[in-house]
Amino acid sequence: MKKSLSFIFLWAFIFGFSQSKITVFNEADNAPIHNAAILCNGKVLGKTNTAGFLEFKTKCKDVQIEASGFYKESVFLENTTQIFLTPTSSKTFAIETVILEDKSDPRALEILRKADQLFKSNSPESLDSYAYKSYEKISLDIDQDSISAFNNLFANNLGLFKNNKKEDSANDISAKRIFANSKLFLWERAQEFLYSKKYGEKINILDNRISGLKQPIYEMIAVQSNRNKIPSQIKQENRGLYRFFLTDSIEIDGRQNYVIRFREVNYKKPMKRRKFSGVIYIDTETYGIKKIESISKEKNEGNITSIWMYFNNKWFLSEESIKLRMSRMMMGQDDENPEKEKEKKSSFGTYVYLNSKYFNYISPIEENPKDFKGYTFSVKNTDGSTLHLYRPEPLSLRESHTYKTIDSLGKVYQIDRTARILTGLINGQVRVGSFDFDIGEIVNYNLYEGFRLGLKGKLNENFDPYFSPEYYFAYGLGDDKFKYGIGIDMKTTLEKNSYFRLEYYDDVNSSGEFYRRLWTFRMRMMNYGNNINNDKYYRYKGASLSYLNDINNGLTLAFATRRNSEEALFDYNFRGKGGSFENFNTLVTLKYSPNSTNIMTPQGKSLIDQKYPELYFNYEQSMKIFGGDFNYTRFDALFVHNFKTRLGTTGVRLYGGFLLGEAPIWKNFTTNGLASPSRDINFNLTSYLGFATLEGGKYYNDKFIAYYFTHKLPFYFKSIGQNVTSFDFVLRGTIGDMKHPEYHDYRFQKLDHLYQEVGLEWNNFLSSYFNLGLFYRVGYYTTTNFKQNFAIQFKLKLLEF
Repeated sequence: MKKSLSFIFLWAFIFGFSQSKITVFNEADNAPIHNAAILCNGKVLGKTNTAGFLEFKTKCKDVQIEASGFYKESVFLENTTQIFLTPTSSKTFAIETVILEDKSDPRALEILRKADQLFKSNSPESLDSYAYKSYEKISLDIDQDSISAFNNLFANNLGLFKNNKKEDSANDISAKRIFANSKLFLWERAQEFLYSKKYGEKINILDNRISGLKQPIYEMIAVQSNRNKIPSQIKQENRGLYRFFLTDSIEIDGRQNYVIRFREVNYKKPMKRRKFSGVIYIDTETYGIKKIESISKEKNEGNITSIWMYFNNKWFLSEESIKLRMSRMMMGQDDENPEKEKEKKSSFGTYVYLNSKYFNYISPIEENPKDFKGYTFSVKNTDGSTLHLYRPEPLSLRESHTYKTIDSLGKVYQIDRTARILTGLINGQVRVGSFDFDIGEIVNYNLYEGFRLGLKGKLNENFDPYFSPEYYFAYGLGDDKFKYGIGIDMKTTLEKNSYFRLEYYDDVNSSGEFYRRLWTFRMRMMNYGNNINNDKYYRYKGASLSYLNDINNGLTLAFATRRNSEEALFDYNFRGKGGSFENFNTLVTLKYSPNSTNIMTPQGKSLIDQKYPELYFNYEQSMKIFGGDFNYTRFDALFVHNFKTRLGTTGVRLYGGFLLGEAPIWKNFTTNGLASPSRDINFNLTSYLGFATLEGGKYYNDKFIAYYFTHKLPFYFKSIGQNVTSFDFVLRGTIGDMKHPEYHDYRFQKLDHLYQEVGLEWNNFLSSYFNLGLFYRVGYYTTTNFKQNFAIQFKLKLLEF
């Protein structure tokens, strides 16, 4: 594993004096700048010649460049460095006072406000229909301007590398050998985008090739850029992260554009910061975005450029270019001759390069329903054989060598296997050969079982593409009992999720559980702590036959017939009949998620992007046939939405359920309390449908409604390091009733008044991976005891809303 990772990630090395070459150009016309001074900590190291060139030695990792009529720059040195200086102008000087006061230009903010406001009406999705194609190339390589210098140094010092005694020298030499003739990584992808207001979006992956991988990683090749998303610099909530200044207007492609320069707020020291970290070009007529250039503090740290094209009165993304530094590589180290090492050492930056081209725009298009059939993504080809049809220019010799070199290394280091394991985590699975293991079943905790240790495995398509046997077993350290289940899925097609399932089980579950069938892995993960303070469990043992079918990309239906023996695992008596019953029922489950994007893989459907709104609905009907003791009807539903306004982003969860007929307490609804009366302070992890201050297992209803509102303020703030933080206001509430509480010989309460709690969540708390929430109970159930009303809650920030 260590060797495999060393071919993917390159680490930075500490170095001393080195020979450096720098060339300084005018950013406006690319002309060399004569007599530009290169400084290290205020000391002049030399000045450039008429070609803008200077060769020098220094121990500085970064230097400053000064030239008359240009802004000062700071640059992190490579063995060979190019730097472009921005000329000063009267318009730029005029805003210098504003910069020193650390305030944005009100004129620039007003233009950005209109660009934000009109982004949707300017975007292609405001059209009735369109189509276009794209070609993308992503690579990991050394600086393009340093390749010849690298090859010369590598050839001259190959023997020296072989004599290096460092522990990781073998991996270093292998990486350096690769860079001498090829890139370290190369990925090409061609896509076709179709859109119709009637049928939605369809993305056809026309072809794809990733160096080192024999088989495609579908979740990876479906990842998209921000082509239809508003750039972060334009968003209203990011105004606090940048300072914006209107500096000019310019004509591009026959249209006038405002020129708005910006910089990040953490550029504090004049000698260590660029005046601007980027520029935005906004069309003066439509307020559409024409171009955005974003540059790092030191220019050779990286840059991002996005360009839009005006077509059919809308702004289509036409080109993206990204260059980001990953690490530094040292060359010419000699442990046996440390005195000579300073003179021989040179460094080269390794960068990620991304280039995207969008072309063949058509609008409107002929809207054929067959073209939009199936999931959002459709894979046409994945072997790279047709990529030459979409490349704007042929691969270079260096790029061609990359496929040959990295593909051969992929076989040796089994990169395919490692990649499949990592991508399986997206869906909560770990793949080992023909088995997929559910990571969500390994360790859990609840008040009845204590720690629950389990193993759930399923034979995947490597065993058989149509039949997938499955098993699981679990053991509770608290109840000292084993649980298990076995089943088999029988697919009816490989084009979508459509299969029958037969299973047998013997397990336990919490009373009053809200059905979670068809929930995403992230939703289930957020809800794991739901029963941390509910010890009222029941045992269920039986068999079921079910069928699941994806009607289309946004609609899934599942039907199940079940015959169970159910028994209370706590002191309980239902209408004098005891706590053990037989139950025959059917369950219909619906999931409607019209805007989410999915792709079909050999493993089944994979969710690429969960978008709202979403609706989950369950209808359970119990019948007195096949030995069943009950005849009840049970409904529950969950509606989830997330929408953005100028006041911020609001998230909504509305859910509820009702029970008609007679049924034991575990078929009623508990209220997902996470608090415990035995604790001095209520501290818990977040739950998707839980209440931080409500006592767990105390309340039951046969009907209820509940809501969860969260509102993210439209402001982001700098946190520790390079991270940002924001705040959410949260309001949760529920109310219900129970018609016949006397049916249940068991101590509980019905929650028939409005229960509410309010909270404040600090996102990205102290730049950690958690959000910190503070909650307080308000309204009818408020007590005089502060500790009962107050709760602290942690949430993994990757769970988001």
